[in-house]
Amino acid sequence: MTIETMDAIRDRLGRVLEGIIPDFEIDLHAPIVRKIEELKVEKSAIVLAHNYQVPEIFHGIADFTGDSLALARKAAGTRARIIVFCGVHFMAETAKILNPGRKVLLPDLEAGCSLAESISAQDVRDLRASHPGVPAVCYINTTAAVKAECDACCTSGNALAVVEAMPGDELIFIPDEYLTANVQRQTKKRLIPWPGRCMVHETFEVEMLRAYRLQFEGLEILAHPECSPEVVAEADFCGSTSAMLERVARTPAKRVLLVTECGMADNIRNRHPDKEFVSSCTICPHMKKIQLDKVLASLESESPEILVDEEVARRAKLAVERMLAIG
Repeated sequence: MTIETMDAIRDRLGRVLEGIIPDFEIDLHAPIVRKIEELKVEKSAIVLAHNYQVPEIFHGIADFTGDSLALARKAAGTRARIIVFCGVHFMAETAKILNPGRKVLLPDLEAGCSLAESISAQDVRDLRASHPGVPAVCYINTTAAVKAECDACCTSGNALAVVEAMPGDELIFIPDEYLTANVQRQTKKRLIPWPGRCMVHETFEVEMLRAYRLQFEGLEILAHPECSPEVVAEADFCGSTSAMLERVARTPAKRVLLVTECGMADNIRNRHPDKEFVSSCTICPHMKKIQLDKVLASLESESPEILVDEEVARRAKLAVERMLAIG
């Protein structure tokens, strides 16, 4: 692999980040990007970055970008010695579950998730005891310990497919109550919910979306299924972050509002110069804990490393692999 020169890195960052971050920041980022690229080659490392990551990570150093499902697939297929996960803790755990023999790094261990923190393994055991014989499906936004207590895992991109593939007419579906409600409208199976919410997506309200429509003529609104059912009903489209990106590429609308973490709009503006991205500026503080300097420090020290108990990982892997097999 050929490492770009400093001038080439500055030129590349200047092109993809034009209008997103100021030029002086590009000059600050370029040396760090080059050092990270050198370490990736030296240490046989790859960088996986979620769609919500800051632009200098998303465009500057990521080998693969995407939503939780896409990154889980990439993690399952990598041959790299080290996986640097630019996302949140549960995502890095999932990568470790799928790659027990590889080193998985998370540049900031405090990059958590309100959904993952809303439910424990004991909560799942109690739910299953209250509903004997009922299969349990957990959203990927859960800890490894929670995944280990469930029959299958899912993401917002394949939640309905996983629900329909599970046996029986009743399922425990945890922990996002809004995702559960939105999937419930699409299936005849009865879904047993848990009162968990995403701290970003629960902030969106119908009145907010209507105000944007009044202000921006011809606006198309795309909502994430972690939003409330009322917000989803008000939107023109609902889907995972990957599905939202595909919709932006297809829609004839010249103005779009992505009802999700606002960093995603920044990351795709350069791909669609003909569209105006109306921003809600709703930020996930956990995702934004991952910064270039922390990625560099993580690669240099090969820490913090994500470790998962072997028995927990074995059981959780079954749930994750069922998700990947379903699609």
